[in-house]
Amino acid sequence: MKSGFAVLIGRSNVGKSTLLNTLVGTKIAATSFRAQMTRQIIHGALNTPEGQIVFVDTPGIFKDKKSNLTGKLIEKAKEALEGVDVIIYVVDPSREIGDEELYTYGLIRHLDIPKILVINKSDLHKSERKHQEKYEGWKDDFDTTMSLSALRGSHIEPLRNKVMELLPEGEPMYPTEQLTNVNDFFWTGEIIREKIFSVFDKEVPYSITVEVENIEDKPDLFVIKALILTDQERYKKLIIGKGGQKIKEFGQMARRELEAALNKKVFLELEVEVDKHWVERI
Repeated sequence: MKSGFAVLIGRSNVGKSTLLNTLVGTKIAATSFRAQMTRQIIHGALNTPEGQIVFVDTPGIFKDKKSNLTGKLIEKAKEALEGVDVIIYVVDPSREIGDEELYTYGLIRHLDIPKILVINKSDLHKSERKHQEKYEGWKDDFDTTMSLSALRGSHIEPLRNKVMELLPEGEPMYPTEQLTNVNDFFWTGEIIREKIFSVFDKEVPYSITVEVENIEDKPDLFVIKALILTDQERYKKLIIGKGGQKIKEFGQMARRELEAALNKKVFLELEVEVDKHWVERI
């Protein structure tokens, strides 16, 4: 049996969380077009007759904005590189190589661990992937270079097979019925946060989080109570919206996805509070 950890690393918004979900075959990590969606180390276990791969999603490297949150997320990404068996470095060929990319590349280049360069977004037209050749120029520093689409699920199987080939022999890290390290409270909060970002564009800053306070499993429905935390009163008003319109909109979106995933009715109670210190708990 093969068994081990394969870490997904890259700058923000290259598609790591989407790739994790596609590799495992179910939605574990929340996804968004916004940077810094992933804030914790998230595991997704894939079991095959050959063994078990634990894919590790990490916060994206985001250096344009200096803040306590950004600093903490970069440290989490660095920590995730410790003790892994394979590094999957995900890049976006529609974006030029800049400071974030060079910083991320520098984190892994010297590590004596099998490395795979994944050039994501192969579904984009060639004219949109204008920086692909520059990324391909790094291939000598990697064991393998692959082009795929995490969103469309194309050319995923070769990546799974290559990771399994590079893993050491060993016993599974997770029992076969457990797919991830995150609990129901964390996962539910991530779904709600994902929907908030899908409703708002740049109006709502990165400085919000969702803390699920209680999940009650009743015979005919789940009752979920969650707090949306932001660091300024003006953002609280924005998130709620006039007459509660915005909170109702993303609340309905979250409820529909939760009901589909849980196969049960959901009553979702959302409140918004100002907490200037929530980042300290990340």
